[in-house]
Amino acid sequence: MNIVAEQLGKKYRKEWIFRRVELTLTAGTSYTFVGPNGSGKSTLLQLLAGSLPITEGKLTYQLRGITVEPDNWFRQISIAAPYLELIEELTLDELLTFHQTFKPFKAGLTSKIIADQLLLSHARHKEIKYFSSGMKQRVKLGLAFFSDSPVVILDEPTSNLDRQGSDWYQEQVRQLINPSTKSPQLLLIGSNQPEEYDFCPNVIDITQWK
Repeated sequence: MNIVAEQLGKKYRKEWIFRRVELTLTAGTSYTFVGPNGSGKSTLLQLLAGSLPITEGKLTYQLRGITVEPDNWFRQISIAAPYLELIEELTLDELLTFHQTFKPFKAGLTSKIIADQLLLSHARHKEIKYFSSGMKQRVKLGLAFFSDSPVVILDEPTSNLDRQGSDWYQEQVRQLINPSTKSPQLLLIGSNQPEEYDFCPNVIDITQWK
């Protein structure tokens, strides 16, 4: 999976958030976008995810050399971000089952296995609304980590995680771009915390496009 951005720009009202963004993002590696709060990291990730319209420029998505139409792009990505909410009336088991109806998990993964991987096997039958903020964040990350999608987008991934949760994140996120994996994924991160991306070979300062 490749994403190519050409002269990409985003404007809110009369203010440009960024302009003339040129990027080629390639499967099997990771890219982290850094910059001060309010610099547009989350906005850029949402543009690349196709969840916000671009103001100018062009985005091209390619899967195994074939261009993916923008209307079908959402099927190719998994995203975890503070602004995305879980369905809190569902139990963890119910949420995992529901999620699979529109985005299947990777081969061999069941709801029980995923709950174990999330360190939440004890809470499978508890409604999400009773989870702590750290537990909810692990669920958000797990849905992104374990879904069978070629692109994974993580915005502020360790928000609300304690030390154990941050260690769990580090262990899981490195598997996404493991070269021994059959189909290594394209990983995009928005962060200001070096410990969230210290493994990442491509760190891009978004302020260059101001």
